Amino acid sequence: MRGLLLLPLLVGWLSRFAHGQPIDEKPIDIGSRLEWFADGRLVGHLEGAVFQLHSPQPAGVALRFDEAWEGAFSGYVTVIRDEERFRMYYRGLPVAGQDGSTNEVTCYAESRDGLAWIKPRLGLFEVAGTRENNVVLAHQAPFSHNFAPFLDARPGIPAEERYKALAGTSATGLHAFVSGDGLRWRRWREQPLLTRGAFDSQNVGFWSSAEGCYVIYFRTWTKGDFEGFRTVSRTTSTHFSDWSSPQEMTFGGAPLEHLYTSQTHPYFRAPHLYVATPMRFIPGRRVLTEEQERVLGVKPGYAGDVAETVFMTSRGGTRYDRLFLEGFIRPGPDLGNWASRAGLSALGIVPTGPAEMSLFKQAHYAQPDCQLLRYTLRTDGFVSVRAPFGGGEMVTRPLRFAGREMILNFATGAAGGVRVEIQDQAGTAVPGFSLGDSVEQVGDEIERRVRWKAGSDVGALADRVVRLRFAMKDADLYSLRFR
Repeated sequence: MRGLLLLPLLVGWLSRFAHGQPIDEKPIDIGSRLEWFADGRLVGHLEGAVFQLHSPQPAGVALRFDEAWEGAFSGYVTVIRDEERFRMYYRGLPVAGQDGSTNEVTCYAESRDGLAWIKPRLGLFEVAGTRENNVVLAHQAPFSHNFAPFLDARPGIPAEERYKALAGTSATGLHAFVSGDGLRWRRWREQPLLTRGAFDSQNVGFWSSAEGCYVIYFRTWTKGDFEGFRTVSRTTSTHFSDWSSPQEMTFGGAPLEHLYTSQTHPYFRAPHLYVATPMRFIPGRRVLTEEQERVLGVKPGYAGDVAETVFMTSRGGTRYDRLFLEGFIRPGPDLGNWASRAGLSALGIVPTGPAEMSLFKQAHYAQPDCQLLRYTLRTDGFVSVRAPFGGGEMVTRPLRFAGREMILNFATGAAGGVRVEIQDQAGTAVPGFSLGDSVEQVGDEIERRVRWKAGSDVGALADRVVRLRFAMKDADLYSLRFR
């Protein structure tokens, strides 16, 4: 079944358990944070239920790279939600060349809802004979090659440095830019932040409120000097100036693959959880015939090397959790997406509706109609714990919570349902909160308050070590929180 946990990873994951109970009994303090099931860290035991990876759904073209200064090799897109506005940044490049060529510019688009995007005429730089363009950085090679902004969430950050960006190549090192309005950028300092790295893709950073530091995820190679596999390394800094020695990320036992980008960033509903949508790159694998390449207008040298978007998570440190090796966004039936590098996802997953979030991916790279597509997912809907019609159960590891009510993001079939039992650490049902006391939850909601016969108030159990038992039938459980 597509999306199920792969057997080698399942064996490693199950090795933590004995007789249906986790060996590591140290309680997890979740407080009132939202918790997902995308990394399996909250789950202690599954019986008849599985982890299910959900596929983003196509929602049409978000942006066409059709300006004279954009073109077939536009890419490395970043999407940021800034209060009531969405901002998009990307490389404009009409012709291929060496990384960091003078043909590269950094372009900008914006949206009020994340759905309809415009390219404002900013008048900041003259490019292709006009200042009537959407360019926010030009004539500063090689920094438009992979210019990747982020909104600095560190408390007390000066207004003129509210936006930061990372850019550079192995020749220059990774440099920082800052801006007060997200449009007019300046170098933060003349010296690079980092020099040990390849940097030959989109290098991303953010302030981590969970870890209390800045983090940068950047391109390295497993054997160094552009040898081995393209991979991801990480460095941290408390003040954005002095950075720790780079450390290569691990992938939870998953085999090494070419991960062209990482696109790692805090999940907007739970910033202690990081989501990553890297592009898996398979060099030398060709799907298109020469005739298909000609009809599509694929630029020479870009008809092979297929790619797709995959899914990972992290809770900080040097570990990615990668429960699924299947494609998250496959190339699909559109032949133009079987050309090289058409699997590049944008940095940034953003809310675009009460129960919807959007992510973006390039299409038709190195082709005349190079464009950006939007995809949608249910809020928190990356991964669920799924039970079939025959039923299944999930029991959490021991945890502590804060709050007076339990909130679930779940969906059931018309004949399905979810019941919840609160147990003590030993696995015995707490009186009044057993399965027999539980009011069955049926429906499809992002936030459903759980009830038992005596009501929904669980405040008396706050700060106690408990387990949560979910008995499910034809149902998906996406996330939970207490409040």
